[in-house]
Amino acid sequence: MRVLVTGTDGYLGCLVAADLIREGHEVTGVDTGFYRLGWLYNGVDAFARTLNKDIRKLTLEDLEGVEAIVHMAELSNDPLAAVAPELTYEINHQGSVNLATLAKQAGVERFVYMSSCSVYGFSDSDAELDETSPVNPQTPYAECKVMVERDVSPMASDSFSPTFMRNATAYGASPRQRFDIVLNNLSGLAWTTKEIVMTSDGSPWRPLVHALDISQAIRRVLAAPREAIHGQVFNVGDSAQNYRVKEIAEIVGAEFPGCEVTFGENAGDNRSYRVNFDKIKDTLPGFACDWDAVKGARQLHEIFETIDLDEATFRGPGHTRLLALQKLMRSGQVDGQLYWKQP
Repeated sequence: MRVLVTGTDGYLGCLVAADLIREGHEVTGVDTGFYRLGWLYNGVDAFARTLNKDIRKLTLEDLEGVEAIVHMAELSNDPLAAVAPELTYEINHQGSVNLATLAKQAGVERFVYMSSCSVYGFSDSDAELDETSPVNPQTPYAECKVMVERDVSPMASDSFSPTFMRNATAYGASPRQRFDIVLNNLSGLAWTTKEIVMTSDGSPWRPLVHALDISQAIRRVLAAPREAIHGQVFNVGDSAQNYRVKEIAEIVGAEFPGCEVTFGENAGDNRSYRVNFDKIKDTLPGFACDWDAVKGARQLHEIFETIDLDEATFRGPGHTRLLALQKLMRSGQVDGQLYWKQP
């Protein structure tokens, strides 16, 4: 299958592209290149030919002959969305809907959209939320995910099949590592400072999923019969991997010898949700998560030892999305709309 993957220079994208190439797909990447500074280790054996292009600038010609799109190139976390909400809506909502519109016009048969379990936002009970549960987004980032699902769903037709992947919070190692997501961040703190100081009591629930399990889910969606994935929403993860933040911190602390873990009071972040992942296992034969938080923390520990991770690298802009974009804007390399300036 000829697949276009947006965000191939990203944390997930570099892994997904390599996995798809390994499976025999013809993969073209699209990436604007904001995060190319962040290369942590040599960890993939295949690279997609990548268009150095903003998704807002893609044309019908760029999609010629493409059979499927895996779309994950968006501004990628809540702190960034809080700093620049108008840009988040422009890129994550309008840019994604425009890409889906172009894809349908170009005759692309499948459009796999990377949504997020953050659309559930907050639940005042411990009940597990499934794909039919009401959404309750708490941030511009999550609101955009809901809006893309809402606006792209009606585009489904006999010739165009969108699928929405609500990923749990990702973790695990990637050459384009991110340290601004919870398990990865705590592991970096444990290695570089021997201390995890939680500002909250750690009571909120978070579902986790390893980056490679997300990649597996994408591959299985692309391989599935059209009728199984047409217009469908899938929570991506495993019901056994709903953790309280406190549990995640304790798992990480146990993996890194000498790490002290402390907790504070209940903090202002009220996002808390448990998620049910039965549908994806029932619909996509063979799908099962190969990783859990214990294995993920161990994987990161082994890589930190191998590359001798230092605190400057851990805290630097190469592996934190907000810091990377702030550096580009501060240095004048991109303008206020996050378009590259000519040197």
